[in-house]
Amino acid sequence: MRCRNLFFLFLLISAASSAVEMVLPDLQGRDRSLSEFRGKWVLVNFWATWCSPCIEEMPELNYFHQRHQAGDAVVLGVNMEDLPLARLQRFVDKWSINYPVLLAPADGLTSLGRVSALPTSILISPQGEVVERKVGGITALWIEQRIRQADAAKRGKGE
Repeated sequence: MRCRNLFFLFLLISAASSAVEMVLPDLQGRDRSLSEFRGKWVLVNFWATWCSPCIEEMPELNYFHQRHQAGDAVVLGVNMEDLPLARLQRFVDKWSINYPVLLAPADGLTSLGRVSALPTSILISPQGEVVERKVGGITALWIEQRIRQADAAKRGKGE
């Protein structure tokens, strides 16, 4: 019986260790983590205020977040600049960003890897696994299609 319990504990730890984690502060200084959103799809979007393609995709991210946040998915924006907080908050207000905005570490390195171009988006499954990484602008439709494709692939594997 003891071996069986240890085996299940090992499986639980192995499953948990495959999930990615990232903890970054939000604009209010509160640490936010990916694990808060387990059970939902998470789109992590790395952006900057000077990045035109980032600004162009913000209405799409707002739209997607508004449609899905109460149900199956959320958007988390990660600002990659070292800006005064008041200036960043004015930008967020000006563009009516409705999803949580987190602050990247000064070196730009997160547990999701280094971001070499903006915008970069990473789609994370409800189980916390990275499904796709995309450099360049995206749309709400792109996010929804990738989620449907990943769900269909998972069902096809019988998971």
